[in-house]
Order: sequence, then structure tokens, then C-alpha cells
Amino acid sequence: MSMMNLDRRGFLATAVAGYGAATCLSASGAEAAEPAFRISIAEWSLHKTLFGGKMENLDFPVVAKQEFGIEAVEYVNQFFKDKAEDHDYLTELKTRCDDHGVRSVLIMCDGEGNLGDPSDEKRTQAVENHYRWVEAAKFLGCHAIRVNAASSGSFEEQQKLAADGLSRLGEFADERGMNVLVENHGGLSSNGKWLAGVMKRVGRPNVGTLPDFGNFNIGGGETYDRYLGVKQLMPYAKAVSAKTKRFDDEGNEVDIDYFRMMQIVLDAGYHGYVGIEWEGDGDEYEGIRQTKALLERVRTSVA
Repeated sequence: MSMMNLDRRGFLATAVAGYGAATCLSASGAEAAEPAFRISIAEWSLHKTLFGGKMENLDFPVVAKQEFGIEAVEYVNQFFKDKAEDHDYLTELKTRCDDHGVRSVLIMCDGEGNLGDPSDEKRTQAVENHYRWVEAAKFLGCHAIRVNAASSGSFEEQQKLAADGLSRLGEFADERGMNVLVENHGGLSSNGKWLAGVMKRVGRPNVGTLPDFGNFNIGGGETYDRYLGVKQLMPYAKAVSAKTKRFDDEGNEVDIDYFRMMQIVLDAGYHGYVGIEWEGDGDEYEGIRQTKALLERVRTSVA
């Protein structure tokens, strides 16, 4: 029997036990338990549609709700890069969310400089470049922004530099009741041990991780074990990215055992949003629907 099947058997056995306990609670009149996790959608799932001009950022919350029945969204700053300080634009975006019962979860921020840049001047500028996104995220009702921890130098040098930039940005965000989350997004950030070490150096409750199931390509042909990486990052996680690229005929992701991966997530005590991030070559709408169906199957098995 394959390791994947063994993992699923163990996962389902645990699920059956959990279901029995939940049934007893229901029979005794207690309130229904909260879902094991909630499903959100990352805007990058629709990047081809957005870049192709078939949709704009303001449409995203409405499409999430009407097309996919998803009520929580994760923005990507690339799709409204010049609007971070545009009050009228952000008000319109917030209004559309409110009108359709959609919650803004976070903003994924790219292209604002390296928070671990060896140059103190450039690192400081990168920190300050993120300020407006913290403010925009807070206005929209998000709990966090997602950033990158890019740097250069040795393993430890990069940890020290990234921790410095993140600590400074974290202090600014903390004053506004916001979180700063780092995604494993290439380079040493895709090394779970390295990024967990950065979190330990920072030591701020509002600076955490956003583990992405698929981003464990360190570069130079080197990859990191995705299951180990997620396990190492989950103690600091305040969001999770459910990356998908290919599905088999049974509706399972070809490269990622979602039952095994979500067991790691749940074992860490995480019950927040798991964001769909379809990145395959096929139809984006279909890929999103398949990812949602897979997550719902996993969630039902632990109901």
C-alpha cells in the first residue's frame, strides 16, 4: 500500500473519531462546532483573467461570491498597485465587499523592495514602502498583509537581515492592530528551517507565516520537502495558501497529498482561512472549483 493511502487511512480514522464526538455534542443540545477551517480565495487564482483585461480588481469580491460561493478574499497588490492611498477607490472596494457579504482577509504585497536587503538604506525603504499597504489592508478590514523575506548573503546573514526588516515593519503594523505574514516564496524563504529561524529571531506575535503548499523551490535545482516545510512553518501561521496546479480524474491534486497536508495544518491547531491559489495551465474558473471541491472533501472528512 502506498504511503499516500496510509496517510489518508490514518487521516480518515481520526476524522471518524472526531465526527463521533461532534455528533454526541449535537445530540446533547450543544451548539454545532465551528468548521475545521474556512475557505478563502487568493486573487492570484484569476491572474490570467485580470492581466487579460477580462476582469478588474474591483470585480474580485463579487466574482468570488457569485461564481464560487466564497465569502473571503485575499488581494494581490499588483492588481491595484497605484490605489493603496486612493481613499475613493478603497471605499468602493470595501462597499462592494459589504454589499455582497464578502470579507477581506489580507493583501499579498510584491514589488516593494527586499525587506532583507543588505543595504540598510534600501531595507529601510522597503519597510516604508509597505506602510501604505498596512494602512490599506486595515481600511478594508483585513487582518494582515503578506510580504516576502528576500535577502542575500549567507544563511545566517540573510536570517539576520530579514528579521531586522520584518521587525521594523511588524512594529508599525502592531500599532495599527495588523499582522505581517511571510510566505515561502523562493530562495531561502522556501527553506522551512530558515524561515522558522527568522520568525524566532523576530519574536513578535504579529509577525508570522503564510505557508504555501507549493512554493518550496529554493532555486538552482534545489527543492525543500513540502510536508516538512509546512510543518516547520505552521507554528507561526496566521494564513495558509492551498496551491494547486493539476488534478487527476478523482479530483485530487497530482503533486500534493491534500489529506496529508491538511492534517499537518490541523495538527498545528490552525482553524483559520485556507486560501485557494490555483496556478495551473488550464481554465482558471474550473481550477478554482476543483480546488474548492477538494478542500470541502477534506473538511467534510473531519466534520
